[in-house]
Amino acid sequence: MSAVPLPPLPPSADDAYRPGGRSMADLADTEHRQLLALVDEVTDATVAPGRRREVLQVLTAMVSRHLSAEEQYLLPTVRAALPDATARVEREIAADATLLTALKALAGPDDPTLADVAAQVRRHVTAVAELVTPLREVASDAELIRLGNRWEIAEEAAPTRPHPGTPATPPWNRIVEPAVGVVDKLRDAVTGRRTQLADLNRRPRQ
Repeated sequence: MSAVPLPPLPPSADDAYRPGGRSMADLADTEHRQLLALVDEVTDATVAPGRRREVLQVLTAMVSRHLSAEEQYLLPTVRAALPDATARVEREIAADATLLTALKALAGPDDPTLADVAAQVRRHVTAVAELVTPLREVASDAELIRLGNRWEIAEEAAPTRPHPGTPATPPWNRIVEPAVGVVDKLRDAVTGRRTQLADLNRRPRQ
């Protein structure tokens, strides 16, 4: 498979080089399934209110990190590798800002706008999946794995709260979002806020 124009990556030793790690496309697909599961749970009225509050905290953090990584690596890659998809990339960047704004405004799991947020998450998953599928066809496994490694680094440093006003395209988002993420993580540590799937299984602090 021939190489496609991608965002800057460290050079590989040769065409046969296969780095370790997970493909960016696989990471996106996995996280999309996780987001859909969280949306289903937080909108389920039979779930206990306390549990729904915790799920909403994790959903908010995961969406914030996920969109940050997508805008830093996946969407620029799609723009470079699939020129015909440029307009769709622009629509996704605009939709990301709308979703982050709606998440930021949520007052809690009983907020009547939660249904709209859930619909936006589901729309996002469908729209981005339609970009990932053709990307798999033109990018090599090694390229997608190298990008996946950067995706995971980006998510580790990403904000855990919605910041719709931050830059949404490189290079500025790769500079600003880690700085915002530091502040978010300090607030999370002080408040005990849940931000990871694993946090949903831990007991509340006494």
